[in-house]
Amino acid sequence: MAIVDMIMPKMGESIMEATILKWHKQPGDTVKEDETVLEIATDKVDTEVPSTTAGTIEEILFKVNDVVPVGSAIARIRTSASESSQSITQPVITPVQEKKEMPTSNNGKQLTSTNTRFYSPLVLNIAANEGISMSDLEKIPGTGNEGRVTKQDIMQYISGRSEGQETSDKGQVISDKNQGTSNKGQEVTVISRPTIIEQQPTISYSGNVEIIEMDRMRKLIANHMVNSKHTSAHVTSFTESDVTNLVLWRDKVKKEFEKREGAKITFTPLFIEAIVRCIKKYPLINSSVDGEKIIIKKDIHIGMATALPSGNLIVPVIKNADQLNLVGLTKQVNNLADNARNNKLKPEDTQGGTFTFTNVGTFGSLMGTPIINQPQVAILAIGAIKKRPVVIETSQGDSIAIRHMMYLSLSYDHRIIDGSLGATFLTAVANELQNFNPERDF
Repeated sequence: MAIVDMIMPKMGESIMEATILKWHKQPGDTVKEDETVLEIATDKVDTEVPSTTAGTIEEILFKVNDVVPVGSAIARIRTSASESSQSITQPVITPVQEKKEMPTSNNGKQLTSTNTRFYSPLVLNIAANEGISMSDLEKIPGTGNEGRVTKQDIMQYISGRSEGQETSDKGQVISDKNQGTSNKGQEVTVISRPTIIEQQPTISYSGNVEIIEMDRMRKLIANHMVNSKHTSAHVTSFTESDVTNLVLWRDKVKKEFEKREGAKITFTPLFIEAIVRCIKKYPLINSSVDGEKIIIKKDIHIGMATALPSGNLIVPVIKNADQLNLVGLTKQVNNLADNARNNKLKPEDTQGGTFTFTNVGTFGSLMGTPIINQPQVAILAIGAIKKRPVVIETSQGDSIAIRHMMYLSLSYDHRIIDGSLGATFLTAVANELQNFNPERDF
C-alpha cells in the first residue's frame, strides 16, 4: 500500500490559486485514474480535477469554498502501488519557482513576494495599480491558506483606505494620518476597533421586492468590470456598415457549407475574419499596457464574448486567429461556444486573449458601449443587422434602396489609443464588411 498526494494543478501562467466548489468523492470512496474527484474555480473558469491514480480516498485536506494555492496537496489517495511507484505518480508543482517580471507600483518600485510571505501575481498587480507599497502590503491581514493575502483581502483594504483608513497587521483600523502629529512632528497613530467586528447597518427595502444574492461568477464579473473602468480611460466610437453582400452570401452558401464541412456558419467567423485583417493594418490595437510600457502582441488571439445559460458572460479565446481560414474559424467558434454553453471550457480556453469581440446584436441591441477586457486596450461590439432604407450613391445619381445595415462600436483605452486611431480602425472593419466579395468561395 502507498499514499499518494493529489495536487492542486497549475491551470495557467498567471493563476496561482483556485477555489474548491464541490467534492465528488469522500474519504472511503474508490476512484479510478482520470475520474473526476472535485470541481474548482479560478477567476477565469470552472473546471473538474481528475485523479492521477486509482485507489481509495484516504483524506480530504480542504473544504468547499477554501482557496488553495497551486501545488498544494488537496487530498490523499491510498493505492496498491509500492512506495517506489509513489514518487512516479505524484506530480510535483512548485509555483513560486516560476520566474516572472514582477509588477511595479506607481512610484516605479518593483513589487515582489518576500521570503516570509508569498503574494500571488493577481494581488501584486492590484497593489501596483493602486499604488500600494510592499510595506503596506505586508500590513494587510491575510485570510488565505497560511495567512496569504487573497484578492478579497486587498480589495477590502483598498475600500477601507478610500475612507481615509489603513489596516494594521493585526487586523485593526489605524485612523487617518491627518488627525494630528506629536510635538516632534511625528505622526500620531491611534488604534481603534478591529475591522472584522464592525457591522454595517441593516438596510430595509420597502415595497414588493425579491432579494437575490450574487453568485460567484457574477461577483467575479462585477469586480472585473469595475477594475477595468478604474484602469483604462474608456472612449467609445461608433460607425455603421452596409453588410448586404455578406448577408446574401451567407444565405446562399450556408446549406452547402454545412453539408461539406459539417458545421453551421454564423456571422461570427466572418466578423472575426474582418477584425483580424484590420488588426494586421493597425497593430497597436492588439496591445496591452504595463506601467509606462506598451506591449504590442505579435500573436492575434481573439476573445469572443459568449452567453452562458445562467445569463453570465464568458470570453473563450480563438488562438492564432490570423492563421485560420474561414472554415477553421467557423469550427473554432462553434466548438468554443458549445463548450461554454455546456460548462466544458478548460482554463486555457479563456486565457491569452489580445483583442475581444462581442455581438450585442444577438440580444437585439442595435449598438453598445462595451467595457474593455483587461489587460487588452480595445473591444469591438457589433449590433443587430436590420433592413433600412438607405441612400445609395451611384454614377447615375442617388437612389434609395432597402439594405442590411449594422452599427459597430469600439471602446478603447485612451491612454494609448487616440481617437484618430480608434476611429480609423473601426472604419476599416466596417469597410471590410461592407466590401465583402459576394462571389468568394469558402
